[in-house]
Amino acid sequence: MAIRYTQTTSFQPSEGLLEANRVVDIRAASQAASAFRVLRTQVLQRMDEHQWQSLAIFSPSSDDGKTTTAINLAISLANDERHTVLLVDFDLRRPTIASRLGIDPIKGTDDVLRGAARINHCLYHPDRFDRLVIFPARKAMEHSSEALSGPRGRNLVTELRSRYPDRIILFDLPPVLGTDDALAFAPLVECGLVVVAEGVTRREDLLRSMELLRKTPIVGTVLNRATYVPTAYG
Repeated sequence: MAIRYTQTTSFQPSEGLLEANRVVDIRAASQAASAFRVLRTQVLQRMDEHQWQSLAIFSPSSDDGKTTTAINLAISLANDERHTVLLVDFDLRRPTIASRLGIDPIKGTDDVLRGAARINHCLYHPDRFDRLVIFPARKAMEHSSEALSGPRGRNLVTELRSRYPDRIILFDLPPVLGTDDALAFAPLVECGLVVVAEGVTRREDLLRSMELLRKTPIVGTVLNRATYVPTAYG
């Protein structure tokens, strides 16, 4: 049964824009779609085991494919009828979720963290993705780590987690290395997923990131741009 959204702005993402930004058709019989379905199952198993609701998407550096992974994982999770999914753009150094999906937000996460908007003013539902809601950022924000870890950031996370008990919340964060945003926010989330890219992520950067995130349960690591892809079964 389709969900009716009464306080959420619906929009129609452009097929060409989604393709250009490597947003995967999760229902397709492609290797990329299959990979995200497998990732979804693994993530859900870990989160269900511990009754976790919130997941942070981490990466060591800015070119690891973190936001692309966050968008595709959110879509894949929303395709599971047991859950609704909220994708939150907390990469307040370089927010891109809105532009990648074709949203022109009037208000966003940055405005909520400044106290200039309420959550229900900032939610967007992409048509064709029944159980998915996007909470985009409108623009970059100064002193973002203090905003994320401060009272407004903590209250925002608490409110998001308490609104819908069956909702999985994904937080797209800035890279772990180079800024303190991800580390400042990590204590507010229940678990994390680390995204790396073959030929891009340096081993020492991954090890350093994992050390910095040692207090956050990590449900897995995603390898982007792999040169070896296993052949399909059958």
